[in-house]
Amino acid sequence: MSSTSPTARPAARRRTALAGVLLLPLAVAGCTGTGQEGAAATSSGAASSSAPAAPGSAQGSTGVGGGAAGLEESYQQVIRQVLPSVVQISTGTGLGSGVVLDADGNIVTNAHVVGDATSFQVQFANSPASYPATLVGSYPQNDLAVVRVEGAAELVPARLGDSDAVEVGTLVLAMGNPLGLSSSVTNGIVSATGRTVTEPPSEAVPAGATLPGTIQTSAAINPGNSGGALVNLAGEVIGIPTLAATNGQQGGAAPGIGFAIPSNTARDIALQLVRDGRVTDTNRAALGVTITTIANASGQPAGVGVVSVEPGGAAERAGLRAGDVITSVADREVGSASELATVLAGLEVGQSVPVVVRRGGDERSFDVELGELPAS
Repeated sequence: MSSTSPTARPAARRRTALAGVLLLPLAVAGCTGTGQEGAAATSSGAASSSAPAAPGSAQGSTGVGGGAAGLEESYQQVIRQVLPSVVQISTGTGLGSGVVLDADGNIVTNAHVVGDATSFQVQFANSPASYPATLVGSYPQNDLAVVRVEGAAELVPARLGDSDAVEVGTLVLAMGNPLGLSSSVTNGIVSATGRTVTEPPSEAVPAGATLPGTIQTSAAINPGNSGGALVNLAGEVIGIPTLAATNGQQGGAAPGIGFAIPSNTARDIALQLVRDGRVTDTNRAALGVTITTIANASGQPAGVGVVSVEPGGAAERAGLRAGDVITSVADREVGSASELATVLAGLEVGQSVPVVVRRGGDERSFDVELGELPAS
């Protein structure tokens, strides 16, 4: 785990708005739009960069001449190209953003944007008209959802890039509807890749969500940006802006710290929702246990209590049982349920890892072959 411990909030907007992740004294929150969804969370991971950009990619380049004029023209070209694919999604209680997936009207967004709603109004960039939409499916564990708009003509599907090829330093634009200001654009760079961010439980996502491999960006992510587009200068959507940092000690926003779900993850989950109405293959590691955080005598987290084990699941096959207190997984200490979720987010289905538990007065180690996080 990283030495930082961000807090974040989702970036949807409930007739106001949300955003968030935080380092140490920071807090992560989602960017919806109504001021009700802020909450603490933790982030770790901090991979600095990934594979080089694919040949021919325009990541990190202006693509048009040089100097300030060339960069400005590149920004303008990308905005003209991508903004028609970014929509505003309104529910009865708030609003967020979304990205058009295909000509059938499917739109990917955040689960915390749709919340428990099943019908929506969708508004396209620079247009006063709105269109009805219905829920296709939602997967809160990855904070992703798909809605389908009806009656809209000339849909412009976005081009999703390869988020595995994103490099630190890549110039990016964040497009969405922060604070209800439709079709807004901010700029920045990719600050880091491979961050794991844990959203706390909220009204929209009651169980919270642990998001592996997120892209950290300096582009401003504000309430209402959730579900929008993080775009490179090749005009490719490389991420779905979801969280923005807040400063837990000083209050207010922590500028320049935002997080986006990688486009490869968004594509995988969204296509499953479109095809089946649910997620059938999570590709997320799991122990197969129901857990709770155990506190020590001073009230501080001191381990992860196993409430129950899934029959035939990874933990039961390895010998874990209810009443055990998990203190370490894959040689990483875990003092709380959120820390365990963060560690598991960085592991692979089928991977064998040591799990250390306290059982009675003894400490025991088990080799566990990880299972898969249940589908929706």
